[in-house]
Amino acid sequence: MATRRSATQRKSPAASGILLRYRDKDTPYGVTRKTTARLASKLGLTETQVVHVALANLARQTLPQYAPDDGPLTDEQYAAISKLVPQEGFKPTKKLF
Repeated sequence: MATRRSATQRKSPAASGILLRYRDKDTPYGVTRKTTARLASKLGLTETQVVHVALANLARQTLPQYAPDDGPLTDEQYAAISKLVPQEGFKPTKKLF
């Protein structure tokens, strides 16, 4: 006699997973499954890895890479930098442009 699995024993889908629907043709905003498979073969990756690489590249191109500065440096911070970095031969300035 077969036993039923309880809700806790059932394999649940990944909580953070997404559904990816491939396009019927390649466009600037989507690709076909065939294109993804060709990329995977060319790069020696799985199709899932190809999607992750593409998203990582898009994130690097689109999102800021560092947190914005809190504001201009204080006189104390300039003094600390001057102590750490030899100042001979340089003309100090507080503006870059």
